[in-house]
Amino acid sequence: MLNVKSTITLATLAFLLPLTCAADDNSVAYPDGYRDWRHIKTMIINPGHPLFNTFGGLHQLYANAPAVQGYRDGKFPDGAVIVFDLSEAVDRDNTITAGAPKVVGVMTKDSRRHAETGGWGFEGFAAGDRLRPTVGANAATACFECHRSEKAHDYVFSRLE
Repeated sequence: MLNVKSTITLATLAFLLPLTCAADDNSVAYPDGYRDWRHIKTMIINPGHPLFNTFGGLHQLYANAPAVQGYRDGKFPDGAVIVFDLSEAVDRDNTITAGAPKVVGVMTKDSRRHAETGGWGFEGFAAGDRLRPTVGANAATACFECHRSEKAHDYVFSRLE
């Protein structure tokens, strides 16, 4: 049975929850379980590439089911999520393997919430820390500015292999 204190606490939570969600409306969540999704491609950015300082290393790209359909159709539906998992590329004994994790980059399609960035929300999560987003409100300049060049492919660089 609820007492007065419990009722006040529940009423306060019911009031604050929508405010918290509204403040975070453009946030992109960490995609738990993404390594079980469809693997799209592997890529290595080596020294000498213009993006090496920011994205140098071994990229593994994953897509959820709506994103896979988007790769096939050329237009990604709302709900599509693409993840690039970036780690150091370790070149040893004539092999290249994944080294220390660097960042997990996430693109989430939601045309309403992310209209100003082509319908995509962007976020990066620091190596091994799914609770620490690194892009936040800077998605338009930190991510979309480059992705803008891929408008003909719904702002996605990768292709289904």
